Amino acid sequence: MPLSRQMVFLRNMFPFLQISLLERLKEWDQWLFIQLNSVLTNPVFDNMMPFLRHGSHWAPLYLFLGVFVLINLRDKGGWWVLFFIATVALTDMTGTHLFKHNFERDRPCNDPNFFFHVRLLVDQCSAGYSFTSNHAANHFGMATFFFITFYRVIKKWAWIAFVWAGLIAYAQVYVGVHYPSDILAGALIGLMAGVLTGKLFNKRYGFTIFDNQPTISS
Repeated sequence: MPLSRQMVFLRNMFPFLQISLLERLKEWDQWLFIQLNSVLTNPVFDNMMPFLRHGSHWAPLYLFLGVFVLINLRDKGGWWVLFFIATVALTDMTGTHLFKHNFERDRPCNDPNFFFHVRLLVDQCSAGYSFTSNHAANHFGMATFFFITFYRVIKKWAWIAFVWAGLIAYAQVYVGVHYPSDILAGALIGLMAGVLTGKLFNKRYGFTIFDNQPTISS
């Protein structure tokens, strides 16, 4: 049996991997997808997850965050917004051009050998390839950048960004448009990009803790 394009791509990237191991990983990935998409389900998530997965639904939050930073942090806020946008651009281009266009993996809901296992909760299966998930990459990139740049300011509350990113990423599997491995790989891309841009921002601009900022009277 000829190797699929996905298997050839993985063998080229990781030559130490054996075909039997790659096939086993694929089986585990599909098994976990079925558990998250069709077994571990409930009516609340059936209604909530399709809403969560749409980036456009979060536009008011992104706008509020950008305006808040610009108003309160002024020049540094402007640079923060630029770095934030650069993080998303980096994760999106990496996922699309380095992985999607090389791996060319069908989404579970578009895979002719697997789609009958899929419980699709959106109107139609998304176009494009599945590996990696740009939703996961983008949102984990944003979450990581936010965490690194705001942790000194809001402390433990910065962890909420990862909860938010995790829910959006999980929703991609729950509604049937991504495999778990797509999410994991996308999240790793986002983490690496967010660490890079977050550390660069902190090194050059770094926010001052609000409570320690000097006042006019002092």
